[in-house]
Amino acid sequence: MAAGLDSQRLDLVFQSRPDILEGIRAAADSPAKVKLFNNIASFVYDQIHTSSEPAAKRRRVEVARGDAAANGAGSEGSSNGVDASQEEVQLVVKEISVSIPQRKKFELCFTKKHLYARAPGSLSPVQGVVYTWQDIEYVFYLPVPEKAQVQHNYVLFPRGSSLASLKGSAAPDAPEPLLFTVPATAPKQGTIDGPSAAEAEAYSDAYHTLFHWALRKHLAAAGSSAEIVSADPAKFHSAIPQSHRPKERAVHVKAFRGSKDGYLFFLESGILWGYKKPLLFIPLDRVAAVSYTSVLQRTFNMVVEVFTGGDGEGKEEVEFGMVDQADHTGIDEYVKRKRLQDRSMADARKAKLELAENMRAAKKEAGEGGGGEGAAGPKVSDLEAAQMEEERRLQDEEDELEEDYNPSSDDDSGGSGESSEEDSDDEEGEDDDEDDEGEEEGEEEEGEEGEDGEEGDGDVEIEDAEVEEEKVAVKREVKREVKREVKREVKREEMTGVTQAGLAVHDEDELAGGLYERGYDEMDLEEKFDVVG
Repeated sequence: MAAGLDSQRLDLVFQSRPDILEGIRAAADSPAKVKLFNNIASFVYDQIHTSSEPAAKRRRVEVARGDAAANGAGSEGSSNGVDASQEEVQLVVKEISVSIPQRKKFELCFTKKHLYARAPGSLSPVQGVVYTWQDIEYVFYLPVPEKAQVQHNYVLFPRGSSLASLKGSAAPDAPEPLLFTVPATAPKQGTIDGPSAAEAEAYSDAYHTLFHWALRKHLAAAGSSAEIVSADPAKFHSAIPQSHRPKERAVHVKAFRGSKDGYLFFLESGILWGYKKPLLFIPLDRVAAVSYTSVLQRTFNMVVEVFTGGDGEGKEEVEFGMVDQADHTGIDEYVKRKRLQDRSMADARKAKLELAENMRAAKKEAGEGGGGEGAAGPKVSDLEAAQMEEERRLQDEEDELEEDYNPSSDDDSGGSGESSEEDSDDEEGEDDDEDDEGEEEGEEEEGEEGEDGEEGDGDVEIEDAEVEEEKVAVKREVKREVKREVKREVKREEMTGVTQAGLAVHDEDELAGGLYERGYDEMDLEEKFDVVG
C-alpha cells in the first residue's frame, strides 16, 4: 500500500469490497491520489455513519448541512473560492473540548486562511465549524466559573455573529461562534502535530500560551485586527466570593437571560453573556443605555438597550435577570466609568420601578430645584434614589423637632449667641412684667382701699406695700432666671447631642419655688436690717 493512505478508514468503508481496496492501493502512486482516496473514504464513512442514525437526527443533520452550505461553510469548507480541506494544515491541536457549535472533542486545525475542527482520524472539516481568519471579529479568553479545576474558554465571534441572537441584528449568513475549553495544564505528549509543531513546542508550557501564540500569529498573517481580550479583576470583579477558590476574585456575575442561566462578563470592549446558546456580546459602541429594573432586596434586573441597526436608529432591549444585589455597586461603577447612559430614572422607566419612594423623591427634587442644582444634577440610579429618600425623611423628622427653636452658634460667634439669648429673655421678661404689673396694680388698689378704711395704720400699710413690691420683684426675677436656666440646659443638650427626656427631671415649679424662698429670705434679712437701722 502507498504511504499516507488511511488504511483504517479504507478497511472500514470497503471491508466488503477487497477488490476496491486492491485497486486503490495500486493506483495510489502520488500524493494527490492518496489525498483523493482518503477524502473519498472519509466521505463514504460519514455517509454510512449518518445513515445509521435515527431518522429524526438524520433530518437535523441535513438541515444543518443546508445552513452550512448557505453560510459558505459547506461540507468542503469552502470560503472565498478556497477549499479549506485542500489547504495545507500548518498546526493541529488534538483532544480539544468544543462546546459551540457542537459539543464534542475535536482536532483544531490551523491553515493559512482557515481555522476549522475535524473529527479524530478524519481529514475533512466538520460541517459548520470552519472559519476564515479575516472574518473573525472578536476573540475572548475567559475563565470557566464554578469549576474546582481551573479552566478557560476561548470564544471566537465571526463577523456579524456577536448580536445575531437579537431580532434586529440577525444576519442570515452569520456562522455560529466557536467556543472551546482548555485546562490550565500543559498539552500532553503527541497532542501537537503539523509542520509548525516544532515551533509550537516553545509555547507549549500551557494550553493558553500555545493558543495565544497560534491565534495571534494566524490573525496577524491574515491582516485581521482582532485581539485576544481577557477579563481583568483589577478593573471589574464580583463582590461575591467563590466557594471553591475563596482567595480568587471572580470576574463574572450570575445572570439569567430569559429562562437560561449564564454569566455576565464586563470587559473593556463590551459586555459578554455566556456560555449557553445563543452567545451574546454587546460592544460598547452598540450600547444605547443601561437601566435597572425589578429592584428587590436581594436581586435586580439589568436592561441594556442595544443599537441593532447600522445607522444607529434601530434599538432592542436585552434584559438580564436575577443579578445579585451585592454586585450592583461594581456594575454601576463600570457603567459610569465607560460613560454608558443610565436611564433608570427616565420617564419611560419610572412606571416600572418597584420602589415608590424613588418616584416621590424625583418629584420633590423637580419641585424644589426649579432649574437649580436639583434640576441640573446628574441622574441617579434607583438604589441611590432610595437612599436619598431615606436621608430626606430623617432630615424632615429632625426639622420638625427643631421647628420651634433654631440653635445659634454660641461657640463660633464669640458670645453673639448669649446676646441674642438675653434679648429673647428680655422680650419674655417684658411679657412677665406686664402680668406682674397687673398683679401689682391690683395689690396697690387693695392697699388704697385699706388706706381709706384705716387711716391710723398708715405707716404699717406703707411698709407692707413696700414688702409686697419687693416680693413681686423677687418673684419676677426668679421666673426670668428659671426660664434662662431652662433654655441654657436645652441648648447644651442639643449641641452635645445628648437626648434626654427634657428638663422634666427638674420640675419648673419646684425650682421656681426654691429660688423664690431663697430670695424671700434674703429680702426679709434686708428688711430687718432697714428696720433696725
